[in-house]
This record gives sequence, structure tokens and C-alpha cells, in this order.
Amino acid sequence: MQTRIYSGFDDVPLIARLLCAGEVVAIPTETVYGLAANGLNPAAVRAIFRVKNRPADNPLILHIARPEQWGALVRGIPPVAAALARAFWPGPLTLVLPRSDVVPNEVTAGGDTVAVRCPAHPAAQAILAACNLPLAAPS
Repeated sequence: MQTRIYSGFDDVPLIARLLCAGEVVAIPTETVYGLAANGLNPAAVRAIFRVKNRPADNPLILHIARPEQWGALVRGIPPVAAALARAFWPGPLTLVLPRSDVVPNEVTAGGDTVAVRCPAHPAAQAILAACNLPLAAPS
């Protein structure tokens, strides 16, 4: 594994390509820099756990660029969850809902629910928009 440091919005296209190719990249969220990977790629998600030495029973959050992207990741959106998302997304709100079949077991630690967040951090938003896929990462 090679460590590379990118900074600035000029690097967003390269970061997006790395993530789409299954690489692990540290990205900012509202609270931390987290190791992120393509949240729909089981091998990429396993790499987060391996690099961090994270217990496999500790689920990750799927980060999305736009609230409308969560529909494919969950089985139904209750009205109260939709109201919370409208009020607080993008922002540091994580919603936990029953997961859809597209979400790998690795993200949820084999559980029936998935945590979804639409972060407000400008760099995270730029990277998520460039990838156009959910990124698995800690909060």
C-alpha cells in the first residue's frame, strides 16, 4: 500500500478515480477524517477494516452526496426519516434504516440496518459528487 497526500479541490477528480477503483482514501466529514472506500464494493470495504484494524462487527456509515441517493440503499423511508433528512441534510445527521440488498454485509457487519449520512463538509461533498456512489466510512 502506498500513502499519497492530496490537498485542495484540484485533486478531487483523482481522489474520485481512486475510490471508484476500490482504493481507500482518507476524507473529511463534519467530525473526523475517516478512511473511505466504495460502499458498494465488498473488497474495498474490507480494506477499510484491514487498514484500521477495525473489528468486523463495527459497522460503517454510507455517505452520500445528495439526499435522493439514499433510496437505493434502504428498504423504505419512513415519513419521520424523510422529514429529518429534509431538515438536517446535508449535515452531521446519521439515519439508521433497514438496508436494501445492494448494501454489502461488510458495511453493516452483517446486520439488517444501514447507517446513512449526507455530510455538509465541502470537500466530502465534492468527492461524493465526483464519485457518484456511496462511500463507506466511519462518522
